[in-house]
Amino acid sequence: MRRDAQHGPRRVLITGAGSGIGRALALEAAARGMEVALCGRRRGALEDTAAALPPGARPLVISADITSTADRARIVARIKAEWGALHVLVNNAGVVEGGPLETFDDAALEDTFRTNVLAPMALTRDLAPLLAAARPSRVVNVGSVFGDIAYPGFAAYSASKFALRGFSSALRREWRPLGIGVTYVAPRATRTDAAAAFDDLIAATGMRLDAPDMVAAQIWRAVERGRDSAYPPGMERLFVLIQRLAPRLIDRALARTAPATAGAARAAA
Repeated sequence: MRRDAQHGPRRVLITGAGSGIGRALALEAAARGMEVALCGRRRGALEDTAAALPPGARPLVISADITSTADRARIVARIKAEWGALHVLVNNAGVVEGGPLETFDDAALEDTFRTNVLAPMALTRDLAPLLAAARPSRVVNVGSVFGDIAYPGFAAYSASKFALRGFSSALRREWRPLGIGVTYVAPRATRTDAAAAFDDLIAATGMRLDAPDMVAAQIWRAVERGRDSAYPPGMERLFVLIQRLAPRLIDRALARTAPATAGAARAAA
């Protein structure tokens, strides 16, 4: 995935690139010789990511809100004008909100799904011609282990990641004949600002947090190998398997964590 014989370095667009996993993905991509476009709502954070890239990197910095139709059009126009094609789209931007369902008003529910599901779907659709122009190309959707194992206290967030996983599976089958692959990645809790939403759950369960750079390296390895999906190593893979084969075992285990998730918190990835 590092270099295309006809077009030179692989060109990658990463949303939510101003911090956390997005910033780590950008650093790892640049270290692997890829050209990077950084997208996010906070211009200053994107500039910080750009400054942290290896010497000689010339990233595109695109300050945009992917939930905005007009901003998505600007993203597409900029990539088309600068590159003419896109090898990898990484849909990483998202929000994490925890708390009992009854504390979520309509606006909070809509924001979660607009950011975590609808915007990645729309941006992927809008960039389809540029991905087709770079074939073989790939869409990477950054989900969560919570998209397989639904946690109490994270009903909306889990539901949004289940939806993103379903979108990834359907799109993979739809676009495979076109030469555009789709990789769904499901990190566990990662040591980022967004992890604040998991503080109570982490305290109650002793949940392990991964470093963003480790997560980014795992994601790019999966992309380079053309994997359909990537899950963290360790017990989480076993839990995902149990969830699929014997979900009631997971029901009993997670029901005990419900009181620990009573406090609401919100963060942007």
